[in-house]
Amino acid sequence: MYETPFLYIDGEFLSGEGRKTEEIINPANHEVLGHVPHASQADLDRALAAAARAFESWRDSSPMQRSEILRKVAQLSRERAQEIGRHMTLDQGKPLAEAVGEIITCADHADWHAEECRRIYGRVIPARSPQVHQYVVREPVGVCAAFTPWNFPFNQAIRKVCAAVGAGCTIILKGPEDAPSAVLAIARMFHDAGLPPGVLNIVWGVPAEVSDYLIRSPIVRKVSFTGSVPVGKQLAALAGAHMKRITMELGGHSPVIVFEDADVQKAAKQLAKFKIRNAGQVCVSPTRFYVHEKVYASFLDTFVETLKGIKVGDGLEADTEMGPLAHARRVPVMSRFVEDSVSRGGKVLLGGEPLGGKGNFFPPTVITEIPDDAMIMTEEPFGPLAPVVPFTDPELVIRQANALPFGLSSYVYTTSLQTAHRASRALEAGMVNINHFGSALPETPFGGVKDSGIGSEGGTETFDGYLVTKFVTAV
Repeated sequence: MYETPFLYIDGEFLSGEGRKTEEIINPANHEVLGHVPHASQADLDRALAAAARAFESWRDSSPMQRSEILRKVAQLSRERAQEIGRHMTLDQGKPLAEAVGEIITCADHADWHAEECRRIYGRVIPARSPQVHQYVVREPVGVCAAFTPWNFPFNQAIRKVCAAVGAGCTIILKGPEDAPSAVLAIARMFHDAGLPPGVLNIVWGVPAEVSDYLIRSPIVRKVSFTGSVPVGKQLAALAGAHMKRITMELGGHSPVIVFEDADVQKAAKQLAKFKIRNAGQVCVSPTRFYVHEKVYASFLDTFVETLKGIKVGDGLEADTEMGPLAHARRVPVMSRFVEDSVSRGGKVLLGGEPLGGKGNFFPPTVITEIPDDAMIMTEEPFGPLAPVVPFTDPELVIRQANALPFGLSSYVYTTSLQTAHRASRALEAGMVNINHFGSALPETPFGGVKDSGIGSEGGTETFDGYLVTKFVTAV
């Protein structure tokens, strides 16, 4: 059974009774799963007051206490992974194996933050006079407001919550109304792990209204957002107007460069599998494929054949490898990308049209002979579309890869250490993956440059956005 959604404020689970609600739709068959309650202004005020009150004591809590709670959450994540994953497949659409894998992987994030929160160190600065003592301490910034997306509803939420809680902050989280089950599960796990009331609060509502209200509140001192570039810029501008700290993990349009000395078969198979992960609804999904002309034909043959064998269907079916798009509105968007490409001379080698029947299904699609100014080469598709074009000049392809305002992730395939080193230095991206996908581990920083964001999550950098630096000097 799909759990009845709730608000979680000041340690209490609040139902939708008496509140405006929003339908939750299964993207595989368009059935209504339930209704998520929207927070009223009174609910938001209560969440703000609870977070402010809880911060007064949580800021001074022992790192050992924070670590213990985070470890318990990691344990509960592993124990409840199957149930949480099934609900995520129902409301978000990704295959069950992917959903369960997301939960289990995120248990590592909770464990890692449990360790690192015990290592938030200050430092002593040698003074110029023996009578002076001077040192630096790092303190929690305060109440945080976080906004997380629907494509990785568990992953994106728990990273922010673990960082805030581990740093000694309190947090109000607004997750995705159309895929709320993962965030609800996070609330239950932290509650069951013994997190004090008010440290974590979960609210829902009209995104623009909730974000505006929370960011404007003088109680909130830090804003974290994962989502699209246009919305991120709006929230960053609002936060900047009120001098709020921000972490922004925004969209990308990740280039892939396959050099002529690459292991072409391995690259094609690996990239095909990664392309259809979560139906391409991944901010670091490979989205612009540049393949050296000498291996272009070989790459395309293997890439297309691998994608032909992908089983598209309901994520709860055992043999499904790619589920539906999360929203019905995204299906015609995929068609527009394809139509624009074809109108500019592009050739569709695979897919290209929505699949019939119920559900938001669009097949893996490969398009070639596309000019650089085509819609699919300049705008993030956020779906299972793969434009593949040849290149000859290594310097020119780097310029093509860097030509867009995005700079989140990038991919390089080569067997040459010199080529890998040169490309990794030249690419304007927060993450460069060479011959594999190695990002998003808890111990590694995740973030972009240019329009793709500000700050990092993960790695030792993960707490930077949740801490202030205080210098103390005394005689």
